[in-house]
Amino acid sequence: MDDPEATATPVSLSAQQSWEAAAPILYPVLRPAGTKGLLLETLTDPSSVVGNVDPLVDEGPVDLVVAYALEAGGFDVLANGDHLSAWVVAPATLREAAFANLRAWSATAPWSVEEEAGRHVISSDTGDGWDASRILLPDVIAHLEHELGGPATRILVGLPARHLLVAASLRDDDPEFATLFADFVLEYASDSDEAIDRRLFELRGGRLVVFDPTAA
Repeated sequence: MDDPEATATPVSLSAQQSWEAAAPILYPVLRPAGTKGLLLETLTDPSSVVGNVDPLVDEGPVDLVVAYALEAGGFDVLANGDHLSAWVVAPATLREAAFANLRAWSATAPWSVEEEAGRHVISSDTGDGWDASRILLPDVIAHLEHELGGPATRILVGLPARHLLVAASLRDDDPEFATLFADFVLEYASDSDEAIDRRLFELRGGRLVVFDPTAA
């Protein structure tokens, strides 16, 4: 994620000053656990954070952090307290606009599907920058459960980097696949300059949880 002070296009500069310009190009992005920032839920008065350049964040699933990025043609700018004070909008309004944009993008973004030797893998790697964030959408979770779920099947999920969401079915008769999948996630995260998490996750009851190989 590029520095907000990097050379920006006129569009990005306008969006940093005007909510009307920012609202259509604002998206939620997943950040690693422990990422620091201004929690949106604690900000009741946008004017109180004028001059604060810490990123605006929400708590995400499995201890990850959700930040908000302005798409700026080739790079992105993390929304911060100073932006919020300039926009003069409620945190809930910012959040709703960002997730509406993500839902609209995800509705048409393609999935890659691989099936071999009974193993079924689905991934999102469009290069647009919002791939990993798709896991924040209930519709995406429902899609993965529909495509990968079934009797005696668990659904593994990897979020190694911003540009990749990968999920796969884990069958009872193929337990070693979890190790192979975890190794892939670890290697991808280690090689990425926008890594998110090296852990292996799974979907349980519509929620993202840390994978437990001993769980039933």
